[in-house]
Formats: sequence, C-alpha cells, structure tokens
Amino acid sequence: MAQCIPGSEYTQRDDRPILPAMSPQPLTSPSASSLPISIRCQDGVVLGGHLWLAEAKKLEGSVIINPATGVLARYYHRYAQFLARHGFDVLTFDYRGIGQSRPPKLRGSGYRWREWGEQDFDAALRWMTADRRNGPLMVVGHSIGGFLPGLAENAGKIDRMLTVGAQYAWWGDYMPRRRLGLFVKWHIAMPVMTALYGYFPGRRLGWLEDLPAGVANEWSFRRRRFELSHPRAERNEVLRRMAAVKAPILAVAVSDDELGTVPAVHRTLNYYTGAERAAVLLKPEHYGRDAIGHFALFHDSHSAGFWTDTLSWLREGSNPWPAAVLKPQN
Repeated sequence: MAQCIPGSEYTQRDDRPILPAMSPQPLTSPSASSLPISIRCQDGVVLGGHLWLAEAKKLEGSVIINPATGVLARYYHRYAQFLARHGFDVLTFDYRGIGQSRPPKLRGSGYRWREWGEQDFDAALRWMTADRRNGPLMVVGHSIGGFLPGLAENAGKIDRMLTVGAQYAWWGDYMPRRRLGLFVKWHIAMPVMTALYGYFPGRRLGWLEDLPAGVANEWSFRRRRFELSHPRAERNEVLRRMAAVKAPILAVAVSDDELGTVPAVHRTLNYYTGAERAAVLLKPEHYGRDAIGHFALFHDSHSAGFWTDTLSWLREGSNPWPAAVLKPQN
C-alpha cells in the first residue's frame, strides 16, 4: 500500500523538479492556504495531495488538476493557488507510484495508467464531490491527465473539462521531425532501463520522475488504440466508460508540443463520444513567446495570459480562443 508518510525518503526531496528536458520548470511548496490531504482508493492505496480553498467571496466551483505522467503534483501548485484566488476550491494529487503517493519500494511495482484512471482519479473525484460545497466540478487534465477521466466509473459527475496536450503516447502521433528521437528515448531506452532496474529511473536520468514499471511499459509499448492494452474481454468496457463522459471538453493543443500534437489531441477527444468537444491550437506567438512545448503553460509566467484565459472556460464554459478552433478529425 502506498502511504503518504511524513519524513519518508520520497516526501523529503528538494524543490527542484525533474521533468523531461524539453521544459524544466521550478516548483513551489504548498502555500499556507493549502491543506495536505490523503485520499483512499477503493483498492486500499492511499494517495497524497493538497486542497486549496477558494479565497474569493464568490465560490465559482471545484477543480481537480490531473498531472502529466512522471510530473509531481507540486508542479501545478501555482496554478492551483491562482484558481483559488479566483474563487475555486482546487484539489491536486499525485498518482500512485509518484511523489507523495510513492511506496517505500518502487522496484517491481505493477502500477499502470489503468489504475491511475480507474482507481486514483476516481478516488479523487469521489473525495472532491463528497467534500465540495457548491458549484460545478471541473477537471484540468494535462497530457495523460486529460485521458484518465474517461476510465473513472464516476466520471459522470464532472461538469466541465479543460485538457492541455492530452494524449496517451502513441508514437505515431509524435511531432514528425522529433519522432525518431522520441521513439528511441521512450520506446527503446525506457523499456530497457525499466527491465534493468525494475522501475524507470527517470530522476537519475533527469528526464522525469521515477515511474512504476507498469506505467513505463504501458508508455513504451502503447498501440494506436488505447484499449488494446486491456484484456480483450474488457475493451468494450473501456469504450463504454469513455463514452459515458457527458461533460463539455475544451482541448488545448500547442503548435510546438512534441507529444501532445494535434493528431494526438484529436485521438484522445475521439474517445469521448458522448461529450460536446472542441479543440483549439495555440501558438507561442499568441503569448509573446518563442516556445511553449508540452509543459510551460503551467508555469506562472503564463498567469497573466493562458491562466487568465482559462477562467472563461472554467467559470462559464466560454471558449476564450474562438479564432483558434480546429476542425474535428476522425
């Protein structure tokens, strides 16, 4: 069982993130306005997280932030603080095997993306809906965090979703000019290192956080269709759950994102067949930048731009980028 144990080796790390070299960014420690919380999953695993209570007089609703693979929940704390200042209760949490939800021994752990959605996000959703005060419940999902809601049994409780670079790492969707290098890194080097260590030593390599072997291997051997990694008898259930999500979804793609490309974002959206869906393509020049990539939109340098724009969607369901809407792709 993964426990959030004060003073353990995985809760006493330095404040520097170990993210993919594509965009290393600083993290923050929880602010005084955040409350450390524990979330128990249905299978008994305990997750660590933080709750920010809305600081504005008017409560706009609740937000759950789903991290990207191998990224600590702390990376999103500044965005969570921003949302709390603008009237939202916000929950951040680490998936099992990561950060505050990392077990004392990661070697040999079979945790998979599947459990991150079916167990971890579902538990976060149940925790937040039981504790929420008023208003709609939104999800902000980064990378795999935008796909996982569709695996949760209780995803019907979501009122609105914002995804950023949402994808499930099928290599054929990687940016064409970077595809070969990314394939070698994530689909050759990563499974070899995972086999040698019994987990993926991402921190040692400076690529991302350490990953459970199950998650690393799912990434490395991902096929074009997500459900093909499930037993044949369970594949229709995956599709049923994805289709059961009714919350409107606004999916953000960034033009220089190597992983969450437009095809990857559309591939994810096409699983949410029961939801009203729209995708937008943002470019670095929209925000006066030379580059954004897969990670930078959650850096606080975007607080006056992208972060402020997201409030329109989270508060009102209004797309703040109508001129950037993409045509649907099948």
